[in-house]
Amino acid sequence: MQIVKDHGPITGESIAEKLNLTRATLRPDLAILTMAGYLEARPRVGYFYTGKTGSQLLADKIKKIKVADYQSIPVVVNENVSVYDAIVTMFLEDVGTLFVVDDESLLVGVLSRKDLLRASIGKQELTAIPVNIIMTRMPNIAVCYKDDPLIEVAERLIEKQIDAMPVVRKTEKGYEVIGRITKTNMTKAFVALAKDDLL
Repeated sequence: MQIVKDHGPITGESIAEKLNLTRATLRPDLAILTMAGYLEARPRVGYFYTGKTGSQLLADKIKKIKVADYQSIPVVVNENVSVYDAIVTMFLEDVGTLFVVDDESLLVGVLSRKDLLRASIGKQELTAIPVNIIMTRMPNIAVCYKDDPLIEVAERLIEKQIDAMPVVRKTEKGYEVIGRITKTNMTKAFVALAKDDLL
Protein backbone atom coordinates (compact mmCIF):
# COMPACT_ATOMS: atom_id res chain seq x y z
CA MET A 1 0.00 0.00 0.00
CA GLN A 2 2.86 2.36 0.82
CA ILE A 3 4.30 1.94 -2.69
CA VAL A 4 0.93 2.79 -4.22
CA LYS A 5 0.55 5.76 -1.84
CA ASP A 6 3.96 7.09 -2.82
CA HIS A 7 3.97 6.30 -6.55
CA GLY A 8 0.34 5.84 -7.62
CA PRO A 9 -1.14 5.48 -10.07
CA ILE A 10 1.24 2.59 -10.63
CA THR A 11 0.94 -0.64 -12.60
CA GLY A 12 1.04 -4.08 -11.02
CA GLU A 13 4.25 -4.81 -12.95
CA SER A 14 5.95 -1.74 -11.46
CA ILE A 15 4.86 -2.68 -7.92
CA ALA A 16 6.15 -6.25 -8.41
CA GLU A 17 9.45 -4.88 -9.72
CA LYS A 18 9.89 -2.63 -6.67
CA LEU A 19 9.26 -5.61 -4.36
CA ASN A 20 11.43 -8.00 -6.35
CA LEU A 21 8.44 -10.28 -6.97
CA THR A 22 6.63 -11.59 -10.00
CA ARG A 23 3.31 -10.05 -11.02
CA ALA A 24 1.62 -13.45 -10.49
CA THR A 25 2.88 -13.63 -6.88
CA LEU A 26 1.52 -10.16 -6.14
CA ARG A 27 -1.85 -10.58 -7.89
CA PRO A 28 -3.81 -12.12 -4.91
CA ASP A 29 -2.59 -9.39 -2.53
CA LEU A 30 -3.58 -6.62 -4.92
CA ALA A 31 -6.98 -8.28 -5.44
CA ILE A 32 -7.61 -8.37 -1.67
CA LEU A 33 -6.57 -4.72 -1.19
CA THR A 34 -8.79 -3.72 -4.12
CA MET A 35 -11.82 -5.74 -2.88
CA ALA A 36 -11.35 -4.31 0.62
CA GLY A 37 -11.50 -0.79 -0.82
CA TYR A 38 -7.98 0.37 0.12
CA LEU A 39 -6.85 0.45 -3.51
CA GLU A 40 -8.61 1.07 -6.78
CA ALA A 41 -7.53 -0.28 -10.14
CA ARG A 42 -8.13 1.31 -13.51
CA PRO A 43 -7.33 -0.43 -16.81
CA ARG A 44 -4.27 1.02 -18.56
CA VAL A 45 -3.68 3.38 -15.60
CA GLY A 46 -2.83 1.11 -12.70
CA TYR A 47 -3.45 1.06 -8.97
CA PHE A 48 -4.03 4.09 -6.79
CA TYR A 49 -4.68 4.58 -3.10
CA THR A 50 -8.28 5.47 -2.19
CA GLY A 51 -7.27 7.34 0.96
CA LYS A 52 -10.01 5.65 2.97
CA THR A 53 -9.37 4.47 6.52
CA GLY A 54 -10.72 1.19 7.87
CA SER A 55 -13.56 2.99 9.64
CA GLN A 56 -14.51 4.87 6.45
CA LEU A 57 -14.59 1.60 4.53
CA LEU A 58 -16.76 0.04 7.25
CA ALA A 59 -19.11 3.04 7.15
CA ASP A 60 -19.38 2.69 3.37
CA LYS A 61 -20.25 -0.99 3.80
CA ILE A 62 -22.91 -0.23 6.44
CA LYS A 63 -24.54 2.44 4.25
CA LYS A 64 -25.01 -0.12 1.45
CA ILE A 65 -27.12 -2.49 3.59
CA LYS A 66 -30.82 -2.20 2.73
CA VAL A 67 -33.91 -3.02 4.78
CA ALA A 68 -34.71 -5.84 2.32
CA ASP A 69 -31.46 -7.59 3.30
CA TYR A 70 -32.61 -8.06 6.91
CA GLN A 71 -36.39 -7.64 7.11
CA SER A 72 -38.41 -10.46 8.62
CA ILE A 73 -41.99 -11.68 8.23
CA PRO A 74 -44.55 -9.30 9.77
CA VAL A 75 -47.10 -10.48 12.32
CA VAL A 76 -50.44 -8.79 11.66
CA VAL A 77 -53.84 -8.79 13.34
CA ASN A 78 -57.15 -7.36 12.20
CA GLU A 79 -58.30 -4.15 13.86
CA ASN A 80 -61.43 -5.89 15.19
CA VAL A 81 -59.68 -8.66 17.15
CA SER A 82 -59.83 -8.43 20.92
CA VAL A 83 -56.98 -7.28 23.13
CA TYR A 84 -56.99 -10.79 24.62
CA ASP A 85 -56.50 -12.39 21.17
CA ALA A 86 -53.72 -9.89 20.37
CA ILE A 87 -51.90 -10.82 23.59
CA VAL A 88 -52.20 -14.53 22.69
CA THR A 89 -50.90 -13.83 19.15
CA MET A 90 -47.96 -11.85 20.47
CA PHE A 91 -47.10 -14.66 22.88
CA LEU A 92 -47.49 -17.49 20.33
CA GLU A 93 -45.55 -15.65 17.58
CA ASP A 94 -42.86 -14.54 20.07
CA VAL A 95 -42.80 -10.93 18.84
CA GLY A 96 -42.85 -7.60 20.63
CA THR A 97 -44.91 -5.66 18.07
CA LEU A 98 -48.06 -6.46 16.11
CA PHE A 99 -49.15 -4.54 13.02
CA VAL A 100 -52.87 -3.89 12.80
CA VAL A 101 -54.63 -4.03 9.43
CA ASP A 102 -58.14 -3.32 8.24
CA ASP A 103 -60.38 -5.66 6.21
CA GLU A 104 -58.46 -4.70 3.04
CA SER A 105 -55.15 -5.69 4.69
CA LEU A 106 -53.95 -2.08 4.86
CA LEU A 107 -51.95 -0.79 7.82
CA VAL A 108 -54.09 1.13 10.32
CA GLY A 109 -52.19 0.71 13.59
CA VAL A 110 -49.38 -0.73 15.66
CA LEU A 111 -49.57 -2.59 18.97
CA SER A 112 -46.58 -2.75 21.27
CA ARG A 113 -46.10 -4.80 24.44
CA LYS A 114 -46.64 -1.57 26.38
CA ASP A 115 -50.01 -0.95 24.69
CA LEU A 116 -51.21 -4.44 25.61
CA LEU A 117 -49.83 -4.24 29.15
CA ARG A 118 -51.51 -0.87 29.68
CA ALA A 119 -54.85 -2.32 28.49
CA SER A 120 -54.40 -5.32 30.82
CA ILE A 121 -54.08 -3.19 33.95
CA GLY A 122 -57.48 -2.64 35.47
CA LYS A 123 -60.69 -4.55 35.49
CA GLN A 124 -61.64 -4.38 31.80
CA GLU A 125 -62.83 -7.52 30.04
CA LEU A 126 -59.98 -8.04 27.53
CA THR A 127 -62.04 -10.26 25.25
CA ALA A 128 -64.55 -7.42 24.78
CA ILE A 129 -62.12 -4.60 23.85
CA PRO A 130 -61.05 -4.44 20.18
CA VAL A 131 -57.42 -3.53 19.54
CA ASN A 132 -58.42 -0.48 17.49
CA ILE A 133 -59.28 1.21 20.80
CA ILE A 134 -55.73 0.96 22.19
CA MET A 135 -53.44 0.86 19.13
CA THR A 136 -51.20 3.64 17.88
CA ARG A 137 -52.88 4.97 14.74
CA MET A 138 -51.82 6.48 11.44
CA PRO A 139 -50.32 9.06 10.94
CA ASN A 140 -48.37 8.43 14.17
CA ILE A 141 -46.79 5.23 12.84
CA ALA A 142 -43.19 5.26 11.63
CA VAL A 143 -42.85 3.12 8.49
CA CYS A 144 -39.98 2.17 6.20
CA TYR A 145 -39.51 0.76 2.72
CA LYS A 146 -37.48 -2.25 1.56
CA ASP A 147 -34.98 -0.05 -0.31
CA ASP A 148 -34.29 2.25 2.67
CA PRO A 149 -30.76 2.08 4.08
CA LEU A 150 -30.83 -0.05 7.25
CA ILE A 151 -28.72 2.51 9.14
CA GLU A 152 -31.38 5.22 8.61
CA VAL A 153 -34.10 2.93 9.93
CA ALA A 154 -31.92 2.11 12.96
CA GLU A 155 -31.57 5.84 13.66
CA ARG A 156 -35.36 6.26 13.48
CA LEU A 157 -35.96 3.33 15.85
CA ILE A 158 -33.62 4.96 18.36
CA GLU A 159 -35.06 8.45 17.88
CA LYS A 160 -38.67 7.29 18.29
CA GLN A 161 -37.77 4.78 21.04
CA ILE A 162 -39.64 1.93 19.39
CA ASP A 163 -38.73 -1.75 18.99
CA ALA A 164 -39.99 -2.38 15.45
CA MET A 165 -41.14 -0.72 12.27
CA PRO A 166 -43.37 -2.07 9.51
CA VAL A 167 -41.82 -2.42 6.06
CA VAL A 168 -44.55 -1.19 3.71
CA ARG A 169 -45.47 -0.93 0.06
CA LYS A 170 -47.48 2.16 -0.83
CA THR A 171 -50.67 1.46 -2.78
CA GLU A 172 -53.45 3.75 -4.02
CA LYS A 173 -55.54 2.91 -0.95
CA GLY A 174 -52.81 3.01 1.71
CA TYR A 175 -49.87 1.04 3.08
CA GLU A 176 -49.57 -2.73 2.63
CA VAL A 177 -47.35 -4.40 5.26
CA ILE A 178 -44.72 -6.57 3.55
CA GLY A 179 -42.21 -7.04 6.37
CA ARG A 180 -40.85 -5.79 9.66
CA ILE A 181 -37.57 -4.43 10.92
CA THR A 182 -36.79 -4.94 14.60
CA LYS A 183 -33.91 -4.38 16.97
CA THR A 184 -33.18 -8.11 16.55
CA ASN A 185 -32.79 -7.61 12.77
CA MET A 186 -30.33 -4.78 13.51
CA THR A 187 -28.38 -7.05 15.86
CA LYS A 188 -28.18 -9.76 13.16
CA ALA A 189 -26.76 -7.21 10.69
CA PHE A 190 -24.26 -6.03 13.29
CA VAL A 191 -23.08 -9.59 14.01
CA ALA A 192 -22.83 -10.41 10.27
CA LEU A 193 -20.76 -7.27 9.77
CA ALA A 194 -18.41 -8.25 12.59
CA LYS A 195 -18.00 -11.70 11.02
CA ASP A 196 -17.51 -10.00 7.64
CA ASP A 197 -20.39 -11.96 6.07
CA LEU A 198 -21.88 -8.81 4.57
CA LEU A 199 -21.57 -7.67 0.96
